[in-house]
Amino acid sequence: MDLFSPEYDPNTNLLPRDGKVLYYGKIMDYSKAEFYYNRLLETIEWKNDEAVIFGKLIITKRKVAWYGDKNFKYSYSNVTKEALLWTTELLELKSLTEQITGETYNSCLLNLYHDGNEGMAWHSDGEKDLKKNGAIASLSFGAQRKFAFKHKTTKETVSLMLEQGSLLVMKDETQTHWLHRLPPSKKIIKPRINLTFRSIVTK
Repeated sequence: MDLFSPEYDPNTNLLPRDGKVLYYGKIMDYSKAEFYYNRLLETIEWKNDEAVIFGKLIITKRKVAWYGDKNFKYSYSNVTKEALLWTTELLELKSLTEQITGETYNSCLLNLYHDGNEGMAWHSDGEKDLKKNGAIASLSFGAQRKFAFKHKTTKETVSLMLEQGSLLVMKDETQTHWLHRLPPSKKIIKPRINLTFRSIVTK
């Protein structure tokens, strides 16, 4: 099912079963979104992402950064990252996201896709460090990109376009039952920045 209509109700679950995904659309005007896009490009400590797959270290073209309330350690794809402390802009965006979603977050994983050739394969965010069934808020800047979900059992799919300055939230059992991905597209030549606010469980 494709959901490409510009009209969304943030109270409507986009998934037919086994989880909850809410799309708020644009939460800021173009000029403010462009301001944050440029500031994030300039101020974030971007690094190429690394993953260990079948024992081999893979370095991706996509760049990532990891920020939080403190120096959280976060492991995925057999690689462990340590969080940097929030920048001014990230704190502003975290506060806005918390206000809109009614959730709280203590960390953020950022992704920088330089163009449409860079994407993300099917996966779920089920790392043990994350709060079980907690909310993950995805804030998008830059190029508009398609985002897709696939049910792990039924193989049902749901997809939508994530616009500049838009907010999407995945919560409840979504990560248990659904995969998601950012498919590549040769038509897209501009960068996209994605912020995923999340909650790390502290001991």
